[in-house]
Amino acid sequence: MMLDFVHKANEFGSIGLPFFFLVDFELEKTIILPLDQLADEGIFFDFEGQKNSSISKNLSEDFTFTKHPVSREVYSQAFAKVLENINYGNSYLTNLTFASEIECDLDFETIFANSEAKFKLLFRDEFVCFSPEIFVKIIDGKIFSYPMKGTIPSEIPNALEIIMADKKEEAEHNTIVDLIRNDLSIVSENVEVLRFRYPDYLHTNTKNLIQISSEICGTLSNNWQNRIGNILAALLPAGSVSGAPKKRTLDIIAQAETDKRGYYTGVAGIFDGENLTSCVLIRFIENRDGKMFFRSGGGITSLSDLESEYQELIDKIYVPIHRNT
Repeated sequence: MMLDFVHKANEFGSIGLPFFFLVDFELEKTIILPLDQLADEGIFFDFEGQKNSSISKNLSEDFTFTKHPVSREVYSQAFAKVLENINYGNSYLTNLTFASEIECDLDFETIFANSEAKFKLLFRDEFVCFSPEIFVKIIDGKIFSYPMKGTIPSEIPNALEIIMADKKEEAEHNTIVDLIRNDLSIVSENVEVLRFRYPDYLHTNTKNLIQISSEICGTLSNNWQNRIGNILAALLPAGSVSGAPKKRTLDIIAQAETDKRGYYTGVAGIFDGENLTSCVLIRFIENRDGKMFFRSGGGITSLSDLESEYQELIDKIYVPIHRNT
């Protein structure tokens, strides 16, 4: 599947044909389509204002949103397996995620239309995603990545100061910045960190969050569009939602998590004929036989605490829709 994806992306890029792409975490399910074919396929996106839909759905102010997180017992067993591998030196950072059932009386179209997020994707009746995280952007021959690592509720007094001083969060962020910098070095030159550990503010239906990001940039060779598929394939899966070292950590994730992630923590994006923008598919609700499941998680290091990591998984279950109070 990835070979077909790479070939078609290179073909579209070389002739300047705008296209949409979607790749799952396991690199087993890829979709690449010209932008003008998406609506007919039931695929709608809004990526930082670039969109193929003006879907409008009225929002009930008293909508229900109830979390049923994965049990602490199930999470703690997986956490222990991850930590064991980290202590053996098999990984420095492993992202551990789970699906939690939710009850919500909003349909996917309403969530898509009313969510406030940098990247929104409605994929048929299978999932809706409202991601805050860029995967890569390519603008005028430069490639940018903005890994997000570190989350704290903003209502905590001195929240920003607390998370910036947290040694575990600092170590996790440093690891992922090194990983992304190395990844970008595979496909570009003169890679540098332009901004290091700055805050992003996220507004949700339950609480507001601060997430810590960095900005990394490299320079691509001329005619990069002719090998756009190779560039994307070399960077997948996204380092910020897998871990380091990437290959060994992917094996640990497969052992610790109870099922395949599918499109969750995969990547989606658009090439407009000149530049590319893409996102990591986090903040993700999927339809399983008529029930809604929200996938979430976080990065585990040797300094991680079970209770804090489990609570972070729960805190990340939200929809970015404001209720008027």
